[in-house]
Amino acid sequence: MLPDLFIQNIGQLVTVTGASHKPKTFHGMDEIGIIRDGAVLIKDGNFIDIGTTKRLKKKYATANTKIIDATGRVALPGFVDSHTHAVFGGNRTGEFVQRIQGETYLEILKKGGGIVNTVEHTRKLKFQKLAETSRKYLDTMLLHGTTTAEIKSGYGLDINTELKILKVIHHLQKTHSMDIVATFLGAHMIPPEYKNDPGTYIKLVCNVLPKVKPYATFCDTFCDVGAFSIKQSERVLKTAKSLGFRLKIHTNEFKDIGGVSLAIQLEAVSADHLDNIKHRDIVRLKESNVICVLLPGVPFFLMKDTYAPAQKMIENGLPVALATDFNPGTCPCENMQTIITLACIKMGMTPVQAINAATINAAHAIGMAHRLGSIEPGKQADMIILDVRHYNELPYYFGINHVTMTIKRGRVVMENNQLIH
Repeated sequence: MLPDLFIQNIGQLVTVTGASHKPKTFHGMDEIGIIRDGAVLIKDGNFIDIGTTKRLKKKYATANTKIIDATGRVALPGFVDSHTHAVFGGNRTGEFVQRIQGETYLEILKKGGGIVNTVEHTRKLKFQKLAETSRKYLDTMLLHGTTTAEIKSGYGLDINTELKILKVIHHLQKTHSMDIVATFLGAHMIPPEYKNDPGTYIKLVCNVLPKVKPYATFCDTFCDVGAFSIKQSERVLKTAKSLGFRLKIHTNEFKDIGGVSLAIQLEAVSADHLDNIKHRDIVRLKESNVICVLLPGVPFFLMKDTYAPAQKMIENGLPVALATDFNPGTCPCENMQTIITLACIKMGMTPVQAINAATINAAHAIGMAHRLGSIEPGKQADMIILDVRHYNELPYYFGINHVTMTIKRGRVVMENNQLIH
């Protein structure tokens, strides 16, 4: 078999193998499968073999194959950002200044800021402008090594705008280099027009679920103080599950109101945030298949000290993933490299654990680990090459972009900080 692409002389080929069927837990989080002086062979958009450069050179004839020399650098699977809100209008720089001056997120929310602020801007944007704006965010993600992302709706909070957002996501799925997974988050916040009648809005969300089903794989709710109650969230998620949606839940970002129990009860694929999780729920999650998607960029940007207890979760055998939660209000960061640094510094994760959480476990959190998240034969050839000599340098040298090349489905889509269309 003549390969399409041969990448050789990789100083550390970080494969993250062995967890395509179940996410990594316990000591599995401390293993990333390094091949020194590694190489990969790619054919028809998939990895067909991996190993040392010496072995693969002997095994395959590559006379007419494109060859890339990685010259001692580190190669990883492309990052999987399993929680974003990348389709929205406007920004919230004013609220950023308010928080610096001492106001909290919930105080700003009560004054009509927060999510409602972004909803106003998003409702005004035409489809094409919204798509153009969101494409730029995805381009930035790709430049920084993210090859797959989940995107939620939730900044419409009315039928027409929620559908508009999901149709933008659908358009980006067809036209952008990245793989994109769509999530319906109509239950993101009670819109102002239903402030005094939340029950009617919940009914509206449930009624619109059949209309949005063709555009979304997952259904999510924001189950927390200032958003939706357990009862309200349960109604939405149960209705969604009956229609064939897979489930996610935002919970325990601000307070513990019981969202973890709901995630377990309804067999959600993931529970996200978990900054204020109790030990009892860590123990209960161990007996479930719920993946814990941690978002350290949020407490960092909100200037809070409540970070999810990642090490405690890992020690108790929970599958932990990382994501940016890219959004205009609580984490305007498109860079998974920054999130990995925050996971190490603020949550005590080792670089190995953070890399596993940002690749294979994140792929499990969006139901795509069978084809993404690791470098192994048969999987889609999504891969990034970093200008570092050891994977520990990825979180160590922070605030810069280490990615020099991004390969998506076996094709070079970014090189030397330039996108290749």
